[in-house]
Amino acid sequence: MNGSRTVQQQPSNPPSPPPLLDHSHLQPGEKASLQSYERTLLEYRQNAKKSNVPQIQYEFAVFMIDAAKGLPIPTLQEAGQIQLEKIMDKRDALVREATSLLKKLADRGHPDSQYFLADCYANGIGTARGRQDFDRAYPLFVLAAKHGHADAAYRSGTCCENGWGCRRESSKAVQFYRKAAAALHPGAMYRLGLAELNGELGLVRSPKEGVKWLKRSAEHATAEFPHALHELALLHERGVDNVLFVDYEYSAELLAQASELGYAPSAYRLGECYEYGKMGCPQDPALSIHYYNIAAQQNHRDACFALTAWYLVGSPGVLPQSDTEAYLWARKAAEQGLTKAQYAVGYFSEVGVGAPQSLPEAVQWYKKAAEAGDKRAIQRLRNSLPGALPGKPLGDRRSNQSALTNTERESQAYEGKTKDKDCVVM
Repeated sequence: MNGSRTVQQQPSNPPSPPPLLDHSHLQPGEKASLQSYERTLLEYRQNAKKSNVPQIQYEFAVFMIDAAKGLPIPTLQEAGQIQLEKIMDKRDALVREATSLLKKLADRGHPDSQYFLADCYANGIGTARGRQDFDRAYPLFVLAAKHGHADAAYRSGTCCENGWGCRRESSKAVQFYRKAAAALHPGAMYRLGLAELNGELGLVRSPKEGVKWLKRSAEHATAEFPHALHELALLHERGVDNVLFVDYEYSAELLAQASELGYAPSAYRLGECYEYGKMGCPQDPALSIHYYNIAAQQNHRDACFALTAWYLVGSPGVLPQSDTEAYLWARKAAEQGLTKAQYAVGYFSEVGVGAPQSLPEAVQWYKKAAEAGDKRAIQRLRNSLPGALPGKPLGDRRSNQSALTNTERESQAYEGKTKDKDCVVM
């Protein structure tokens, strides 16, 4: 949210190269598709060489970078050492050709090329061993910003704020953010909003000004910069003295806008609201599951675990009960380090919920949860599992589930209950 090092941002006026073949499904040996792809690349290269128009050459460079990213990389076992090296060499050659062309265009003062090349360096494309190189990226961001490139001005600000490729300098960061904000860059307006709201970046705390910036950012929110919608929703949920009044309905509306842009924290929050009837939202299983799913698709670990709860009990006409799905979503959350999900997977493995009963698997996950301080995992390791010898019954799954008490999701690792729903997520 403050300009992640690894976030890739496209130029303000993205190029429109010929449509790429979708390589996500290709497997090694599908020569016809690959040959068609090679022909597209050859035709584009010929057209670019015939033209002296910077924008056309720039679009070709972007096309090559995208092509390099899209090359299917087989495993060593699938392709063999020699074939794998050929594919890697082809990818590296595309990147070298693209960055070389971008350098020439950048030297000629082409702002999109300056920005895109900087973005490549910032993301480790065309750099030594694929490492991020802000020493080369930052000067190019600044050059493009001087040519009025809004994204470049924003990224220059993030570099100055964080000391990436330059000295950490808040006042300079603010200058770049203001330059980008003047061009209605939602990320820059959001960052200025937070800075004014909290008194950051050397600015005097001014909630009123902060809210103004957040509102402007929200008006221009995109899938990449939905953050102001979420922040305003939180502010309307609790209110800001003499600036914003509490308005649950509008807060939920803002969360919905951010959710539809794919912003996971907003979607998760709405999932909670519609599950438990918070913030004036009705209890609505369909909407709760819908929003949890949006967040879970973005690998939001709490949303993944929320789906575990729903799948354990199901919802008539909305979601079929499935122990297997419950286990899989819990495991996805556990693999992302969610302690209560690690305990859940341990229990599911111990009892045999949604997966084959496996004491070693249970111990493995209980240990992970215990290392994070989960008291129930520690207790099961101490009291239950030491006596669970081969052939000794581990307990009946249904009786174990029914013995669980109903609890609030926020206070239990295996989230419990709403008034109308007993969700026994262990």
